[in-house]
Amino acid sequence: MKISFFEVEEWERQVLKVLAGDHEVRFEAEPLNERLAVEHADADVISTFIYSDVSSGVLDRFHSLGLIATRSTGYDHIDMGWCHEHGVDVDNVPAYGERTIAEHVFALLLAISHRIVEGVDRTRRGDFSLSGLRGFDLHGKIMGVVGTGGIGRHTVEIARGFGMDVLATDPLPDAVLAADPRVGYVDLPTLLASADVVSLHVPGGEATRHMLGQPQFARMRRGAVLINTSRGEVVDSQALLRALADGTVAAAGLDVIEAEPALREEAELLRSVFTRGHDLETLLTDHILLRMRNVIITPHSAFYTEEAVRRILDTTRDNIEAYAAGRRLNAVA
Repeated sequence: MKISFFEVEEWERQVLKVLAGDHEVRFEAEPLNERLAVEHADADVISTFIYSDVSSGVLDRFHSLGLIATRSTGYDHIDMGWCHEHGVDVDNVPAYGERTIAEHVFALLLAISHRIVEGVDRTRRGDFSLSGLRGFDLHGKIMGVVGTGGIGRHTVEIARGFGMDVLATDPLPDAVLAADPRVGYVDLPTLLASADVVSLHVPGGEATRHMLGQPQFARMRRGAVLINTSRGEVVDSQALLRALADGTVAAAGLDVIEAEPALREEAELLRSVFTRGHDLETLLTDHILLRMRNVIITPHSAFYTEEAVRRILDTTRDNIEAYAAGRRLNAVA
């Protein structure tokens, strides 16, 4: 088989080269785009991460494609309709960084609650004053966890370790958490009205797009903190900006933002804004969020630890080897 990997760092190639004994393996550091699709049009298998363009216009360039092995849990960035229509299988990595991302939730939260960024910046300038750096304890606060899949479950566990009370919401409650008297399952409006911290752990897609918009922010407990490590489009950026401005949300810790793809492609700004569905107002809103002192944004790096990335590579390799042997592992389509 001819296997093409995109968005691959040099050290990752060493892990994936084990496939080269039986197959022709090719690597690209760039995300998949239309130009690279033409160059790799004969690929039987492609493996991408979340920044590749896996739309129908790009996929149409491939004439032998049988499998897309995404190196992610989510697959909403892939045109699944095209894959069904053309008989192309899709495999994912269902679990690689559940605890890793949950830890990042608390890295963001602690940075906010202890005003770490401001404190580090100040002391680097030789200013050791405490004015404006008073934070707040997590112990005794209410943690609202929206979505209790793998990452959400670990977030609950860590929150309990900090002595926080936990409210959770999910269409399919986790049986173990539901039986825990320290965790209360409620509907989303109740959670928003009660939680001191709201942490989002839901998949992307139309079903969750702008799950938190103006009506939801209006229900939130005044002065709450928002943490989002799920998908940027789950939160309406403009509604968040208004909530931050009027004090409904005291601070936000974001690993993802709505206009992230466009912000990653500043050199092709206008094209990415309009072809990827981001309007200019949303893009400008996210630029404002990037510069606000009560907003901490990381570059979609919550998953990015040595252990988690290695699990991604190992699972992707196993998925491809199973496909080559006529079997399927971690099939989503």
